[in-house]
Amino acid sequence: MPRTGGCVSSPSVPGQREWPALVNRSVPDVCATCHIHATCHQIEGKSVCICNYGFVGNGRTHCQDKDECQIGASKICGNHTLCHNTHGSFYCVCLDGYRASNNNKTFIPNDGTNCTDIDECEESGLCGRNARCVNTEGSYECHCNDGFKLENGELSFHPDGNIVSCKEIGCGSPPEMKHGYIVGNYSLLPGSVVHYECEEGFHSNEGKFSYCTANETWEPATLSCKGVDCGLPPSVLHAHPASLSGTTYGSEVTYNCVHGYFIASGNQTAVCNAEGQWDGTDLVCKEIDCGKPFLIPHTEMIWDNSTTLWSRVYYQCKEGYYFNGDKNFSECRIDQSWENITYICEEEELFSNLSIFNETCVKWRRKTGRLGVQETYTFHILSQRWDDNMFSEDVIFNITTSEDNPEVCLDLSSGINYMVNITTISSTNITVSVTVAVQTKVKEAFNNVLIFNDTCLKWRRNVRGTGVEDRYSFHVQGQRWYQKEFSHEMTFNLTTHKQAPEVCFDLQPGTNYSVNISMVALNFSLLISMTTQITDPPFPDVEFVAVKGSAPLLRLRKAEDRNGPISLYQVIVLPLGLQSTFICDSFAAATFFGNTTDAKGYVAAEFRAKDVADNMSIALGDRHYYGKFYNAPLKLGEEYCVVLRIISEWNKVRTQSCAVWAQIKNLSPTLQYMTAVGLGSVAAVCLILFLSFSAARAISYSAEFSQSPS
Repeated sequence: MPRTGGCVSSPSVPGQREWPALVNRSVPDVCATCHIHATCHQIEGKSVCICNYGFVGNGRTHCQDKDECQIGASKICGNHTLCHNTHGSFYCVCLDGYRASNNNKTFIPNDGTNCTDIDECEESGLCGRNARCVNTEGSYECHCNDGFKLENGELSFHPDGNIVSCKEIGCGSPPEMKHGYIVGNYSLLPGSVVHYECEEGFHSNEGKFSYCTANETWEPATLSCKGVDCGLPPSVLHAHPASLSGTTYGSEVTYNCVHGYFIASGNQTAVCNAEGQWDGTDLVCKEIDCGKPFLIPHTEMIWDNSTTLWSRVYYQCKEGYYFNGDKNFSECRIDQSWENITYICEEEELFSNLSIFNETCVKWRRKTGRLGVQETYTFHILSQRWDDNMFSEDVIFNITTSEDNPEVCLDLSSGINYMVNITTISSTNITVSVTVAVQTKVKEAFNNVLIFNDTCLKWRRNVRGTGVEDRYSFHVQGQRWYQKEFSHEMTFNLTTHKQAPEVCFDLQPGTNYSVNISMVALNFSLLISMTTQITDPPFPDVEFVAVKGSAPLLRLRKAEDRNGPISLYQVIVLPLGLQSTFICDSFAAATFFGNTTDAKGYVAAEFRAKDVADNMSIALGDRHYYGKFYNAPLKLGEEYCVVLRIISEWNKVRTQSCAVWAQIKNLSPTLQYMTAVGLGSVAAVCLILFLSFSAARAISYSAEFSQSPS
């Protein structure tokens, strides 16, 4: 260790004689003149001042600091270092990105300490999201992960205070195609392809693919689908377009047959489909043809054999007859039938003033010259029902009369067209006839409609007489006000020739029904309301419990409104011996406080259906009122039967169903009962102590009062 100024004496040599030191007062003390940063050394018997380590100079007059760092940090401290000179010394530090092998911040390299690289990448998350750290000599670099790149375009970065982020390489969301959609999967990386298809009724002339380019853009950037155009609708033979909504996909065109033609088959409407074609152009229009005109007795037809629309046939009476009617021609109508006309050719003076009255009666005036003479008239009646072209009747009968104004009422059915031909023989033995058209009105379709047995209907039909069948269509709908989700619906047809038909329906109980009856031939309907009565509610769903010693905790399960609305739930308690004779509709209002409670049982609780929760707990004997009924505690030692009753009430009808819920034998005190008894005993003891204390106080007071001076 260096020493500052002073003299260091030479060591004595063994074996030599020590002489007393001779002091030369004239020789100065060199060691006393050493510089403050110097040390006195004895060299070859002389005192010499030498500057301390880290200083240079003559040791006596000056010792100045030596800058060890001037030769270079790498030479004195080693690689990757910085050298710091100090007064009389120096120290070394490692460059950024390196650390000393002795783990100190500063060092002097005389102990072998050197600087080693720091792996900054050991610190997690140093480079942020979507980037990775790469260690370098004395530093590190951050590189974006595959599929990402720097926003500034550089290859690497340092996150030191710089807001730099790696963004995903990609083209972003692909362009939308109007009226189109993307098919299959795709990615957003350059080189990926998105496949499009047009919606039904649309097509694209711009291609169906878009590509993600190296510039991270989609090409083409816009795509669209155009609607198909079917063009003008096709022509249909003997028809013309009545309405056209357009020519694009989904547009419709409606055709009508031209004048004089009718729709024989096919569709009136065609639709533009997705392929640009008109669908449904299969309309067939045929020319109206009324066929051969009908014949009128004693007439001649003037006709050009034309049977198309508005063709005409003219009639004229034969010789010896005269015309009596409204007009003398009939036209072919749009319904392909010849117009009905009243054209009567009467024999001159044989028939006069022929008329129809009361719908089915005929009267006329006889020839003046034959009054009072009996004449025979032959009636030939041809009939046809307007609702059935296949139906026809042919009746012939004779009448003989001498009346001047004969009247004949015919037995005609309703809703039928008749041609009545009346023939007689003139005085000249010439057969003369007259024809009149009679059309009877439709009578009332339903008479005396009656509901019986709740679910059955019967009525009397008087439309077309016996032997003629009629077809009826029934539509039945049922609903319940107390069960909104309930719906019962059925439809069926009935064909009958009975004069008084009867129908019974398979109806649900406790339901309001509307029955619509339609008579098919007359397009006539009748609406009838029917209400079915409720039946017994479903059998209670209970879990039977048989216990000894204590009353069980019962669980009440809700019943379904299957046969009518559930109104009430009642819990009935009766002696076990009465279980076999119990009737479900008994104890309607028997309370615990009734006169016959002990012998016949009672209603312990009553719950309205809307207040009952499924699987609700019920404790027997809890001393509470449920409805108007008291849930009295059960008597010890008794045996009981517990019954659950479900009650339905609707439309002034009450039904019920019951189930045995529990049997209780050898009833013992419950914890609640024992607690009450214990509390009662404590109260009694307290009362006795209080009375004893009061009596003692009273006696003491009396003694004190008697001893006091009067």
